[in-house]
Amino acid sequence: MNKMKKSILMVIVLVVSVVVVAQEPAEVRKIVRLIADDVVADTEYGIIDIKSKKVYDTSVGLDYSPNLKVLSRYTDWRYWNGVLNIAMNRLGEHYEVEEYKNFAKNNVDFVMANYKLFEENFHTSTLPWWQFPFAQFYRLKELDDCGVMGASVIEVYMNNKEKKYKEYIDRAENHIMNLQDRLDDQTYSRTWPYEMTVWGDDLFMSIAFLSRMGKLTGDTKYFDEAAKQVFNFEQYLWDDNAGLYWHCWFNDVKQNGVAHWGRANGWMMVAKVELLSNLPDSYPQKDALIKNLVKQIIGISRYQGENGLWHQILDKSDSYFETSCSAMFVYSIARAINRGWLDKRYSSVVRVGWQGIAGKINSLGKVEGICAGTGIENDLRFYYQRPTPLNDIHGLGAIIMAGLEVEKLLDEENN
Repeated sequence: MNKMKKSILMVIVLVVSVVVVAQEPAEVRKIVRLIADDVVADTEYGIIDIKSKKVYDTSVGLDYSPNLKVLSRYTDWRYWNGVLNIAMNRLGEHYEVEEYKNFAKNNVDFVMANYKLFEENFHTSTLPWWQFPFAQFYRLKELDDCGVMGASVIEVYMNNKEKKYKEYIDRAENHIMNLQDRLDDQTYSRTWPYEMTVWGDDLFMSIAFLSRMGKLTGDTKYFDEAAKQVFNFEQYLWDDNAGLYWHCWFNDVKQNGVAHWGRANGWMMVAKVELLSNLPDSYPQKDALIKNLVKQIIGISRYQGENGLWHQILDKSDSYFETSCSAMFVYSIARAINRGWLDKRYSSVVRVGWQGIAGKINSLGKVEGICAGTGIENDLRFYYQRPTPLNDIHGLGAIIMAGLEVEKLLDEENN
C-alpha cells in the first residue's frame, strides 16, 4: 500500500473513531470534564495592574487606577460568567465533584469582596462602563447585568443561605420586575442601539432568573412573568415562513432586524427549557409552553448541517458553522427528550449535533468556532464577519450543559 493510501486510511479510521467515541456516555463525560478542568485550571482569583503587571489578591486597600483589571475572565460579573457558574454547579452535582460545585460560590464571593473600589469610582468616571471590573454587579441597567448572574447567585444561595446572596437576589429581583425598560405591553426591551429594542437574547437573560426565583419562593408571579415574556417575544420575533426567530425588533420603526442569528435563537430555546425545568407540573400554561418549545425545535432541526452543526446565520449556508448555538440547540433538544416534552425520535438530531460539537474540542479542552460577543447591526455582513476566538467564553457553559444532557440521553438509550 503506498503512502497516500495509508494516509487516507488513517484519516478514515480517525474520523470513524471520533464518531464512535462521541456517542458513548463515558466518552461524552470525558469531553465535558476536559472542558471543565481546563476552565478550573485557568481560573485565577486576583486583580492585576495591566501597566506594572503586578497582581494583587484583593482590591481592598488599593488606590483606584484604570489600569486595575480582573486577573481572570472567569471571575468577572458578565452574563457568560453566570452561564458558566450554572453549568459548573450542575456538573458538580451530577458528578459529585466539589471543585465544580464550589466554582460558582467562589466566583460570586470573589466579586462581592472586591467590587467596592471600582463602584466608588464608576459613577464619576468618563470611561465606558465595560472598562470597570465587575461593572455589571453595580450598574443594573439591562437584563445582561443581573439576569443570568442573578440566577447563578440563586443557585449558590440555595446551598448557602448567606445574607449577602439574598441582598443581591433582592436587588436583581427589583430591577427585573420593576425597573427594566419595557414596551407598552410589558415586553422587556433595551435602550441600545435604539430606544425600545427587543433582543431575542433577553428572553434567556430574564427567564434564567425568573424561573429560579419562582422555584425559590414558590410565588407563581415569577412564572407568570416568564411565561408572558415567552409569548410576547413570540409576537415580535417569530418568523413563521422561516420557522426561526429574528435577532431583534426595532420598536421605533416597527421592523425586525436582518438576521436569524444562531445564538439569539439558541438563547430563546434555552430560556424555554429553563422555564419548563422549574415549572410545577400543575402550572396552567405548561402545555402551551411545551408546544411553543416543540415548534421551535422542529424549525431549528430543519437547518442542521450534515456535520451536525448549525450556521452562524441559521438560514445562510455560506455563513460559518457556529459552536455555541449548536450546543444550545443540542442541550435544549436533549433535555426536552429527557424530560418527556419531545418525542424520542428526535434523538438523532442530538447525537449528530453532539458529534459535530465534539469535533470542535481539541485535546486540551479548548473549543473552536464560538462566535465572539455580538450586538445588533443592520447589515448581514456584520454577522458573517464576527470573529471566533479560541475558547471564547460565550459558549463554554452551554457546551458543558449540552454534554450532561447528551450523556443522560445516551445512558437512557443504552439501558
